[in-house]
Amino acid sequence: MDFRILDASAFYAGVPFRSSNDYYTTSLAYDEIKHIKKNHDALGTLLETKKLKIREPDKESTAAAIKAAKDTGDFPQLSKQDISIIALCIEMNGEIISDDFAISNVAKNLGLKISPIMTQGIKDVGKWVHYCPACRTNHTNKIECPICGTPLKRKLLKG
Repeated sequence: MDFRILDASAFYAGVPFRSSNDYYTTSLAYDEIKHIKKNHDALGTLLETKKLKIREPDKESTAAAIKAAKDTGDFPQLSKQDISIIALCIEMNGEIISDDFAISNVAKNLGLKISPIMTQGIKDVGKWVHYCPACRTNHTNKIECPICGTPLKRKLLKG
């Protein structure tokens, strides 16, 4: 594979500024980071030399990314930018460069390749479940237990 897909954390870590690889990102992610190294116009140079390409994922890939994020329980933690990066990876069958744990969990559940930058990456992949620590009951995407009113907690079911 001769290209990588970058989320915002990859730009903050300087990945595209110190490598000769080709990179892709989405306009949503680009808007989030376009202020980086603005004085040196480093992003402009990457775009001009076509080392960085901005591409939008198709609707089918975006729908698949949203569904996968909801299936793993990561959807509330993901921004529109994050979803767009996962969708672009689905569409292009690429490799995401990111330190975001929610992006990593969704990507790994989909069988996509993901590489961390400044962290060890995630060790456990699974689905998030909301549970009541008082009643010991599981619930879907609620803030408090509908039985006793206790605030729900989240835990990762591995596997």
